[in-house]
Amino acid sequence: MIIDTHAHVVPATLLDALRDEKRLFPSVKLHDAAAPRMAFGGGGPGRPIQPRLHDLTQRRDWLKAARVDHQLVGGWTDIYGYDLAPEEGADWARFYNEHMAKDVASLPQLSALATVPLQDGRLAAKVLEEALDAGFNGAMIATQPNGVGGNLDDPSLDPFWEVASARGAGIFLHPHYICSDDRLDGYDLINAVGRLADTTIAVARLLFSGHLTRFPGVHLLLSHAGGALPYALGRLKRNQTIHPEYADPAENFRRLYFDTVLFEPLALRFLCDLAGADKVMLGSDYPFGIGDPDPCGVVERTALTAAERAAILGGNAARIFHVECACGA
Repeated sequence: MIIDTHAHVVPATLLDALRDEKRLFPSVKLHDAAAPRMAFGGGGPGRPIQPRLHDLTQRRDWLKAARVDHQLVGGWTDIYGYDLAPEEGADWARFYNEHMAKDVASLPQLSALATVPLQDGRLAAKVLEEALDAGFNGAMIATQPNGVGGNLDDPSLDPFWEVASARGAGIFLHPHYICSDDRLDGYDLINAVGRLADTTIAVARLLFSGHLTRFPGVHLLLSHAGGALPYALGRLKRNQTIHPEYADPAENFRRLYFDTVLFEPLALRFLCDLAGADKVMLGSDYPFGIGDPDPCGVVERTALTAAERAAILGGNAARIFHVECACGA
């Protein structure tokens, strides 16, 4: 069974519900068009919601063409609503999850990752618990819990991490769209390097704070192969040598998981040598252009043993996210 662990969904039923009941969420506004946009908390409209985010027919056809048997789908971080007031943010996350469950029920090749209101650790813990009880396979969270800014090691988020650890949850960490650096404005550098930097910064804080040893039951999967973290691990270790009061980044690094959205076989081989093939999972970043249209290809082009290849293509994801395929694979 080949499992893609990195994909995004904006359910069509969610958009329909917002069209039908415009006052459902006071701080959420749908700017409807051929490619709708959404605004949160009085901010301006965000990026267009492209059809492939909600068209299940296109997704089913792509899965077949890409030779993927099953796909873990999370939300789109642009519309997680982390900048909403906490209670409304929790209601929004539950609303998102309700419609994600409908999408998954409509296409047996899919399993859902929940959305949580990360702006409030207590509510995020509650929504995560509800989602896991409802059968979700884990959660997808973004790197900046305040919408723009904030840190994942903030003590206010401890209730979320405590639940995730106690439940042995798979948590997919995805960078935010806004990366807060004017130098990224040209050349689509937000996609090319901004997202990598965002993940690198967020997770470096988790490593130096000892977060993953404090919450050992969490299975934290990083998008885009962990950004610069695998390549920079030696520098992080050196930083801890001169600051011995920091937690050991190497010990915490060993608890991380990584997707394969890196495109380069030599880089994938390096990642497997450093982290272990048992910590790497197939990813595509569907449906975005910066994603991998042939996610199995980079695995096939990499010098791997048969056991390593099988683990990366699906074995690791099935184990960590408890995927049971009903797709006939």
